[in-house]
Amino acid sequence: MANPWLKKNPFLSMWLSGANAVAGRTRRAASAEAGKTRAALIKQTVKFWTGAGQSAAKPRRRR
Repeated sequence: MANPWLKKNPFLSMWLSGANAVAGRTRRAASAEAGKTRAALIKQTVKFWTGAGQSAAKPRRRR
């Protein structure tokens, strides 16, 4: 007699396929957001350590 637990279940297969698609979409969105955040953090760190954005104070002009 064949083992009933080894039979294919099309409904379970469709459900797992849909769940896998949702998980993939969520993972892609999370990694894209993390990439944006990481890029912004690196840019901010480089700007801080190189002193970019800090302009030298111009001397006041006397009349």
